[in-house]
Amino acid sequence: MLYSIIVFLRNKLFDWQILKSKKFDIPIISVGNITVGGTGKTPHIEYFIRKFLPQKRVAVLSRGYKRKTSGFVLADENATAQTIGDEPYQIYKKFPEILVAVDEKRVCGIEKLLALPTPPEVILLDDAFQHRYVTPSDNILLINYNRPIFKDKIMPYGRLREPISAIKRADKIIITKCPENLSEQEKKYFIEKINRVAPPCPPKGGELSPPFWGGVGGGAVSFSSFKYSIPKNIFTKEPMNTDVKRDFLVVTGVVNADGLYDYLQKFANNIYKMKFADHHNFTEENIKRIEQKVSTLPSESLVITTEKDRARLLDNPFISNELREKMFYVEIEVEMQN
Repeated sequence: MLYSIIVFLRNKLFDWQILKSKKFDIPIISVGNITVGGTGKTPHIEYFIRKFLPQKRVAVLSRGYKRKTSGFVLADENATAQTIGDEPYQIYKKFPEILVAVDEKRVCGIEKLLALPTPPEVILLDDAFQHRYVTPSDNILLINYNRPIFKDKIMPYGRLREPISAIKRADKIIITKCPENLSEQEKKYFIEKINRVAPPCPPKGGELSPPFWGGVGGGAVSFSSFKYSIPKNIFTKEPMNTDVKRDFLVVTGVVNADGLYDYLQKFANNIYKMKFADHHNFTEENIKRIEQKVSTLPSESLVITTEKDRARLLDNPFISNELREKMFYVEIEVEMQN
């Protein structure tokens, strides 16, 4: 109750404009959620990067969760997961042609990006749905299909950062991690649930029609799923030989890796799981534990991890050359269903 009151009052201070929100002259697209992790923010940020490139100069601005620096940092060849955070580092390694920056104060970060000699033409804000000091051009809210907010509770009893009524602030909603070819009936279920929280109203300049929902002017509901790539070596990016079935030790430091386990089934004899907390920094003891487990498995066995975990393992000094050859990761790409 106390947490809910604090969140309610904070939002009202922004609604009443006692706390100020700044609007910028270029497109600022916020991608976030009201759930603590697990909605697929980074793959969706990458989806929008691909949509804008190469026509636009793109920047991604994040707060850089769990980094060991503070203030504004612009990614360059010296960047690591420790200096800018694992997710921004993952994005920077995959899209070196864009600007990737971190700043816990998003207004300051945007102003510094716009002051660069070649400023961006569009800025993607990572995990900024609750960061109301910026008024985005588009406020995109992600909801996990497997853990819908309608069945969740506010922290600490559940994983909601704020009440589900917050969806009224969204301009667009994406239901993420959906099964492929989600049925129209299931899509209708989500839209109806959203409409109960934000009653339908006509979009600007047109009639209300599905998949529009409520809110000021109406917003659109979309559905996305994940496409998994063939595992690649963490260090060399050499793809795994898929002709041989083998045992996998799946090492993860993410909220939920169920989709990864399901995907690997077709390549595996056995899957063993080693789970760490989200954004976990792997210590020497952790690496020794991984090596010890690998030593008990058949010689052709591999260690599989997520792309986000790869960002934190790339520069890990405790990984032996022998273990390096066995460590693979799986990339994720978003596919929109509508």
